[in-house]
Amino acid sequence: MNAVEIKDLSWRYERAESFALESLNLIIEENKFIGIVGPNESGKTTLVSAIKGIIPSEFNGIYKGSVEIFGKKVTDCSSRDLAKMVGMVFADPDSQFTSMSVEEEISFGLENIGCTVEEIDERIKWVSELTNISELLEKPPYDLSGGQKQRVAIASIIAMKPRIIILDEPTSMLDPVSKDMVFNLLETMKKNLNLTIIVVEHNIEKLVELSDMMILINDGKIEQYKKTEDFFDDLDFLDSRSIRVPGAIRFVKMVNDEENLKTPVHLNKIAEKLKQEIRGEK
Repeated sequence: MNAVEIKDLSWRYERAESFALESLNLIIEENKFIGIVGPNESGKTTLVSAIKGIIPSEFNGIYKGSVEIFGKKVTDCSSRDLAKMVGMVFADPDSQFTSMSVEEEISFGLENIGCTVEEIDERIKWVSELTNISELLEKPPYDLSGGQKQRVAIASIIAMKPRIIILDEPTSMLDPVSKDMVFNLLETMKKNLNLTIIVVEHNIEKLVELSDMMILINDGKIEQYKKTEDFFDDLDFLDSRSIRVPGAIRFVKMVNDEENLKTPVHLNKIAEKLKQEIRGEK
């Protein structure tokens, strides 16, 4: 089943001179991990906001076409129904916090979707163990480190058990250690949860290790939507779109082009190939 189906979607913000998205068509299958990349101001956040239903419900502008989540148009869904289907995590976790403790923060979303007290207690226990924040439940979210805050923000969304989780540049404001925390959690989510995960991210090195498919959006249009192992076939094209291709991928692509072989993309595969080359193996 398709988790997301976008048909001829165009969107122009109020007072904007041009469309932020123009005639987009996209299908995302259920239970896939999708990485979204593109230059700054290319339409990435606008796209995921449309999938979440924030556009057009919370912005004024011109909206054409449709976005369907599991066969339902987002424009026909209530905010509660959308919250049950699609959760979204933003770059700045502080902007999402509304409560004085981590436990209350997680409870807030569960209360909004109508969970019972018993369900809330069970979900808090489950999600705090999954995201490794059990020891943080009584602490104010504003007093946590950047990585801890983002894990709490993600936990608050996971607890509502949506079928799709969107993360819009979740590591852009974090230090390297905190970035690793978030990517480790994303790996846990992919392995253990039956979810469609959509991530907008500039850290392509980490993103390719998890993504089943990758989208390149530029100037409000989807210019490339491919399996991750095929996404880096044309490095010149990616360079022209200011996509920071990982050095390991670029090097192995160069080596393999000489051998007329297909480029392995995931970094663990690249690392193994480099080790073999160093040892003189084939």
